[in-house]
Amino acid sequence: MQFPLDIAFKVFAIVPQMYVHDASGLSLGYVRRKLLAFRESVTIFSDDTQTTPIYQIDADRVIDFSTSYHFSDAAGRSLGYVRRKGMRSLWRAHYIIHVGERPVFEVNEQSALVRFLDGLVGNIPIVNLFTGYFLNPTYIVSRPGGGEVLRMVKRPSLLETHFGIGKSGPISPDEQVCALLSLMMIISMERTRG
Repeated sequence: MQFPLDIAFKVFAIVPQMYVHDASGLSLGYVRRKLLAFRESVTIFSDDTQTTPIYQIDADRVIDFSTSYHFSDAAGRSLGYVRRKGMRSLWRAHYIIHVGERPVFEVNEQSALVRFLDGLVGNIPIVNLFTGYFLNPTYIVSRPGGGEVLRMVKRPSLLETHFGIGKSGPISPDEQVCALLSLMMIISMERTRG
């Protein structure tokens, strides 16, 4: 993967869609999510033609605060999973990424103030249309005990939601895949904000 990566959502699409590209513009993935899924199951395709599935993300239970989202490749080989740590918080999002079965990364939202203001202002009609331009969360992916490896920042935008992912520390190719799949799922869960 060539960093920085770009993840884009269409804000006004009926069916949620996500596009992932690397720094050279190469498509790393495309997701078109189901609207009314009882249990979360997401297929990541190589591009928006949806002809080549490359990864699968499956929830281990019906949507719940302790749901784990398991990743597998096109052959069905398990890669790892991501899980929210603790209950949904008003202050900060916090997730644990497992590569295989071992916890390798923590994902923390950088600013509790941005989360609080987004939750407060985001509920005001008309004004909530513009919060995506001014209130932009940042998520830090780090190894337990320190060592930031990735930083995901929401970019100011009105008609699309864009996130940039920059590399800030050493990370192996297998870890990159699990981290990217985790960040895609985190964005998907947190996207109702901003």
